[in-house]
Amino acid sequence: MTDRAPVPVGTMPDGSPILEARLSGEGLDVAILSLGAVIRRLDVHGRPVVLGRDDPHDYVEKTPQCGAVVGRFANRIAGGRFTLDGVTHELPRNEAGRTHLHGGARGFSRRNWTFTETGARSLTLTYRSADGEEGYPGALAVACTYAIVAPGTLRLTLTAATTAPTIVNLTNHSYFNLMLPPEGHPAPPIDDHAIEIPAESYLPVDEAQIPTGAVAPVAGTRFDLRRATRIGDRAFDHAFVLGRDSAAEPRPVGRVTAPGSDLALTVLATAPAVQFYDGTHLAKAGLGFAARSGLCLEPEAFPDAPNHPGFPSAVLRPGETYREIIAYRFTKETAR
Repeated sequence: MTDRAPVPVGTMPDGSPILEARLSGEGLDVAILSLGAVIRRLDVHGRPVVLGRDDPHDYVEKTPQCGAVVGRFANRIAGGRFTLDGVTHELPRNEAGRTHLHGGARGFSRRNWTFTETGARSLTLTYRSADGEEGYPGALAVACTYAIVAPGTLRLTLTAATTAPTIVNLTNHSYFNLMLPPEGHPAPPIDDHAIEIPAESYLPVDEAQIPTGAVAPVAGTRFDLRRATRIGDRAFDHAFVLGRDSAAEPRPVGRVTAPGSDLALTVLATAPAVQFYDGTHLAKAGLGFAARSGLCLEPEAFPDAPNHPGFPSAVLRPGETYREIIAYRFTKETAR
């Protein structure tokens, strides 16, 4: 592997350097930060397709999830509480004082990871989450490998091992927009994008966005996205069920196109669910992004899985290896 050393681009609050490494190939140019293992830039044939910030310090101060690897448990845990092996664990309630969201106030997205391997088309970052960090039991050793592979694909491999029984649910939280203009111009809304999710069921949620425990069919509802559907003015922040258990190899979990663009994005993953979020609250981040200027497709475990015995387990035990793959594949098509 040809060495491509990361370069410093900023400083963490504790004085440690924020590093950036770049990958290129298959028409893709990618910039990855050590902070949060963030996808800072992803250009396809010279065109940006993810929301990003020029100032890396924004990822510390304003946008803890934009482009980041999210954990220890992505999405929400009701009341910031779960019980494992008879022991109840209390987590920070960092969303309106009610729920635990994306691993807590800092989570993995505000931690400085370590580049352990870098090359022209592949790199690996690692992070060790201490026992008790954000209330989670067990020390967790996490690794994230980004690799450019044919055809036109950025692939993430996420692995973890623990010293004590714990829960793990990792994903990437990039915001995609296939119609992003050159830098310096505002991002248009993703309302006209079309999305397709090959899921026959979804997870209904309560007013706090916590799953009710039901697994409901999409047929006859606004959640039926099995055919390409204009996103429009409908609000989405829901998990779609792809299979009760993780798949051995990544399979398509979502496809996005946009009028006037000759690019299509297919997301492939091994996870049992994918969260589709339409970016409704982006304007609240203070980043200059308008609401719905990017969409997220987050392959993951079922939200609040530890509190629903009927959901696929998100428990990881010593001696086991957590492993999930997410792939972003870009293809050129005739502009719609």
